[in-house]
Parts: sequence; C-alpha cells; structure tokens
Amino acid sequence: MAGFVRRRERGTSRRLWAASALLCAAFALAACGDIGRFQTASPAASPAKPNRTVAQTPAAEREHERILSSYGGAYDDPKLEALIGKTVDRLVAASDRPDQAYKVTILNSGAVNAFALPTGQLYVTRGLIALASDTSELSSVLSHEMAHVLAKHASIREDQARQAAIVTRVVTDMSNDPDLTALALAKTKLTMASFSRAQEFEADGIGVGISARAHFDPYGAARFLAAMERNAALKAGKTTSLDPRAQDFLSSHPATPERVQNAQNSARQYRAPEGGERDRETYLGAIDNIVYGEDPSEGFVRGRRFLHPKLGFTFATPETFTLDNTAQAVIGVREGGTQAMRFDVVRVPAEQTLGEYLNSGWMEGVDKASTEDLTINGFPAASATAHGDQWQFKVYALRFGSDVYRFIFAAKQKSIESDRNARETVNSFRRLTLEEIQAARPLRIKVITVQPGDTVESLSHRMAGIDRPADRFRILNGLDVHAQVKVRDLVKIVVD
Repeated sequence: MAGFVRRRERGTSRRLWAASALLCAAFALAACGDIGRFQTASPAASPAKPNRTVAQTPAAEREHERILSSYGGAYDDPKLEALIGKTVDRLVAASDRPDQAYKVTILNSGAVNAFALPTGQLYVTRGLIALASDTSELSSVLSHEMAHVLAKHASIREDQARQAAIVTRVVTDMSNDPDLTALALAKTKLTMASFSRAQEFEADGIGVGISARAHFDPYGAARFLAAMERNAALKAGKTTSLDPRAQDFLSSHPATPERVQNAQNSARQYRAPEGGERDRETYLGAIDNIVYGEDPSEGFVRGRRFLHPKLGFTFATPETFTLDNTAQAVIGVREGGTQAMRFDVVRVPAEQTLGEYLNSGWMEGVDKASTEDLTINGFPAASATAHGDQWQFKVYALRFGSDVYRFIFAAKQKSIESDRNARETVNSFRRLTLEEIQAARPLRIKVITVQPGDTVESLSHRMAGIDRPADRFRILNGLDVHAQVKVRDLVKIVVD
C-alpha cells in the first residue's frame, strides 16, 4: 500500500469505490501492460554506438518522480541492470533509429507492467522481470516500449493525458452532480483507451521486427503474452469486481488469445520456431534472488492476512476473501463478488471523535442513528451503517496512534454472513509482535535445478507465501497445464 504512512483522505463522495476504480484505470492507461500483434518491420539500420544520455525536460523529470513514487521507487540490482543494458544495446543497434537514446529504470513493484516516456526513458517492473522466462521474452517487452518512442506514441499519450487532466479539472470544478462527473470521466477514459489500441498494434509490429533483427527469438513475444494472460487470469478473482468500468477498458483492446496467435504468425515471417536466441540460462542467473511480490516496508499480503511491519499492525479477512494491496488501499473481495472491503488511512483531528467523523459527510447515506462507539483490541473505534443504490455498507473507524484506519465493507445484500465477515475482520486488527516484525522478509525468486524425482507438484510445495502454488509455479516457468519438468532444467520457485 504505497504511501500508506502519509496518505490523506481527499474529497467527500459516497462513490468511494468508483473513485478508486478511476485511479486504477488512470494508472492502466498511463502504462503499457501488454504487448501483442506483430507485423514485418523495415530493414535493419547500421549498428551505432549505444547512446545512454536521455534528454530530460522539467516535465519529464516531474513525471519520472511521479512514476517512482507510484511504483515504490527504483529497484537496485546491478546484475539485472547489466543484463537489461546489454539487451537494450542490441535492440537499439537493430532499430531504425540507432541514434535514439534510452534509459531503463527497474521499478520496485510486483505489478507486471512496462511503459515509456517521450524522452526515451523506459520503465519495467521487477514483477514483469520475474514473470519472464528468458532474455528473448524481456527483449520483446523492451522493443515494444522502444517502438512507442520511435512512433511518437509516448508524446501523443502525454498530450492525451494533459487533455484528460484538463477535462477532469473542469468537470469536477463545474459539476456538483457526481453521476455526471463519473460519466464524463468514464467517457474521457474510453477515448484514451480506444486511441491506445491503435498505438499498441503499431508498436507490436515495430517491436517484433526490432527484436528479430537483434537475433532474439521472435516467438518470445507470443510466449510472454501467454504468460501475462495466464497471470492475469490467476489474479482475476481479486480484481474483476473492483472496477465496474474495467470491462470498458479491456473491451477496447484486442483479446490476448488473438494477439498471441498474431504474434506467432508474425514470428514465422522471420524464422522457424527454436531458431532465435532465448538466453534462458543467463537470464535466470540474473533474476535469481530478485524480490517477488510486494515490498514488506509498504505492507504486504500473505494469504488472507495484511501486515504492515513499519506501522506495526495486521488484520485478516475470512477464508472466502482474497486480498489485494493497491497503491490507494487494501482491497478484499469475497468469492463471487457479492461482498467487498476497502481498508485505508485517513487524517482525523484529535479533538474529533470517531463517531463524529463517521457522520461528518464524507460519505452520504450514513444512518446516524446506527453510529456506535467501540473498543477493538484496546483501540478506540466507531461503526456505522450506510445505504447506497446497489450496495449496503458497514463502516468502521479505528484510531491507532496518531492515525485513523478505516474499514469499509460493502454487500449487495445485508445478511448475517456479511455482518459476521465485517466483525471478524475488524476484530482481527492488532499490533504486530516484535518477532513478527523481524520475520517480515520479502519473498524472492530462487532458481534451482530439477533433480531426479522432482515434479511440478513437489516443487510447488516448496513455494512460500503465495496462493495456488502449483498454478503459480507453472505460470512462472512457462509450463502449460500438462507439461512436466525435466531433470537438470532450471526452474523458478518463490521462497521467503
């Protein structure tokens, strides 16, 4: 939960869920979370000496700082940086603009993402690096992002983002109707998403040509697209119910299965399968011991439990919930999407009681008569109920030190079970012990050699701190549902 320590409550709206969804959508639009359909690119240019000096404008510097703060800062790993540097040098030499400078920043985020600024500043998360299985897969991502720069997509996207910011400011300043505001913002988002679709297709065509001419396996793009598709499907249970507008954004982009097929067809124009360099052993050596998932310093999820060692607290959700630690809040969703939870931190003046805060107007539909003062595990707290058009809410505010933490539970239909789930979660909030704080270490990728007798099942049992370990093992290692490991193969597992 990045920025959890100093994040403040902003605005007063009963549409807390929609606001969070719009923020998530904005991040998705600013980034390039997938790569895809490829076409034949123009002939290779003559090699040139790599240029790593990227011209920085004040606007680019501000955007760079915003990206770092949004994605947990830069991830320092000399081995990875050296591998990426060599890969970029090969791609630049094979591109139509070998004079274009690029600088790659590895972001300290478990998200699977990559994007570019107009200046040639490229970003790739360690989550994406951990998901890739060889250098050719990573090269397909980097060449795709380079293509956005070469085709001036990044400049166009920057203009679009600037226009969207103006629209957002005008709409929110001029309109008191939250329904009209949400509609206008959604239309702006869809316009940007549709435009991004055309950008992605063009970048796909340029990127695969660059990667192939650099003598990387062009089929790496299709393999990595498939891995991203499977990874997204595995995570879908956590996120599909959070954003009611998510389908609009996704529907404006080509379906991943189609893009995988197109990537395979395009790769055949360059060489037969197995004809390019994958560089798997070198790649796995470089990512061995990379941090996997969330950085514990900003709080992290372990199964159904959220822990924040720096702030010293933890809580757990019922067995039917899955948790996701986002930049804005910790989000929990019950299987089936009929119940959801948001946990965040707000600033409440010391002289204001928690009951007064719940009734202060930040959320409409609160039943003031339902407000109740509580004590939860020794901490002062208050609760209230609220009613919306489609959801029923149970809200808790809990004072922990100088901060107030807020649990917001939403249920499509209020029931004994929804009330019990809310109570169990809030009552589990407690201080972490010293031993728990000291034991809060990040998960890491460990590369091991398959031994005689090892199977997918036995190796996945060695994985720590993740859900559905067998499925996760297959995705991390590019194994389909029927594939088995082979003796002496190198594979990735997750350890603590």
